[in-house]
Amino acid sequence: MKKSNLQWFVLVTVIVGTFLGRLDQTIVNLALPKMIDYFGITVSAAGWIATAYIIANAIFVPIWGKLGDTIGRKKVYIIGFVIFIIGSVLAGLSWNLSSMIIFRIIQAIASSADYPTAMAILAVTFTDMKSRAQALGIWSSSFAAASVFGPLIGGPLIDNFGWRSIFLVNLPVGLIGLAMALAFINESVSEKKNAKFDWWGAITLGGALASLVFVLDQGMDWGWLSGNSLLTYASIVAFSIAFYFVERNHPEPIVDFKFFKNSVFNYTLLNNFIIFLGLLGSIFLIPIFAQTFLGMDATQSGYLFIPMALLLMVAAPLGVKLIGKVEARYIIAVSTAVAACGMFLFVMLDPRSTAWAIIWPLGIMAFGMGLGMSQRTTIIANVVPTDEIGVASSILALARNIAGAFGIAIFGTILQNATENKVLAISLYSRINSYSPVVMKQAIALMSLKAQISAYSTVFITAAVLVAIGAVLSLLIRIKKSETEKTKGVEIIAE
Repeated sequence: MKKSNLQWFVLVTVIVGTFLGRLDQTIVNLALPKMIDYFGITVSAAGWIATAYIIANAIFVPIWGKLGDTIGRKKVYIIGFVIFIIGSVLAGLSWNLSSMIIFRIIQAIASSADYPTAMAILAVTFTDMKSRAQALGIWSSSFAAASVFGPLIGGPLIDNFGWRSIFLVNLPVGLIGLAMALAFINESVSEKKNAKFDWWGAITLGGALASLVFVLDQGMDWGWLSGNSLLTYASIVAFSIAFYFVERNHPEPIVDFKFFKNSVFNYTLLNNFIIFLGLLGSIFLIPIFAQTFLGMDATQSGYLFIPMALLLMVAAPLGVKLIGKVEARYIIAVSTAVAACGMFLFVMLDPRSTAWAIIWPLGIMAFGMGLGMSQRTTIIANVVPTDEIGVASSILALARNIAGAFGIAIFGTILQNATENKVLAISLYSRINSYSPVVMKQAIALMSLKAQISAYSTVFITAAVLVAIGAVLSLLIRIKKSETEKTKGVEIIAE
């Protein structure tokens, strides 16, 4: 098989793995009501099915990235794929909450191997800068598309075959992806072999991330200034300080702090963090709004995301074509601003809204997100040495995961507080000219409804402003081609 053809088979292979892992993550949320009934648990207890996954995934992303650079990316990718298939089957056979949480942790550990190794595999497979940019752009769009297709596929699966089907379907698809990985991916390792893996760095980073995700997930229920939250904050600080001193003195750290001396890397990472904080933090409210106020079921609310998926897949290749023709920071700035505009349009939602009132803002937002996706991924791949792409991409994935957790926690808190404040404000300036119990009950219900709708508007305005700030900050990303064409083909201009 020609090398050029093999390259694109490698791309399809890693897309299958990425799509499968992210699809599973989004589908599970739809199945939680069924699991609650089956296991006889509370909503709060069911939250641990998602929380345990997020914590394990966040901890192991940088560890897999470093292992891939060290012992071989293909090896790590296949190990992760095999463990993911086993974890999926076990999760589909779960008999109680404890077993489900354990098997979800296994899935999360395996799934976290995909992102850093897949990006590194593509970077070393596609040596031509233009082809690499195209491959990374297409692969990045598949990551986002999986988040959109989750509700579309998950709803019918759950409704027709039960909640176990969302895990068991990973077996046949996973075996296909595993066979493709064995056949098409070539082994690659970093030129810098470390004699000893940074286990203390892994442990201290894991402790810091576990504490951070834990408080973000539980903080709203505990209270952000409660004793439990304060103890968790202290744990974050203690583990983070220990991690810093371990990494500073280790010859081959899991997170190399020299990356953060690179202004392009920092600003790209910041833009990526802000976008995912705003988008993931607010978009998770859309299905809730559709089902709560528009009377849609899980499958119907999932259909709202079909145009979003299509526009995302249209915008991503378009963004790839602009590489080299327009300066990357301008594309990222425009794409981020477009996403902010789409998000702002959600402010107009109310109980009388039609499906189109959700579809077209989602489409605009997806187009903006897809347009700049390949630019960010390509920049990260190009501004670090090839032998450290796995570590760098794991930092990018880590920032994305933390941003999503922060966003959901922050905007969930904003929604709750805004609802309470607006109920008080509306009741303060309202008069009910009747003592009829029926009229009083209707009036209170209407005031509560108005407060909730207004609170959603507050969340979307906040998210739109935040993403718009990300658009402005992206202008700080400055890259120019070197006249002498360095190894990576770019020269970094420090700020």
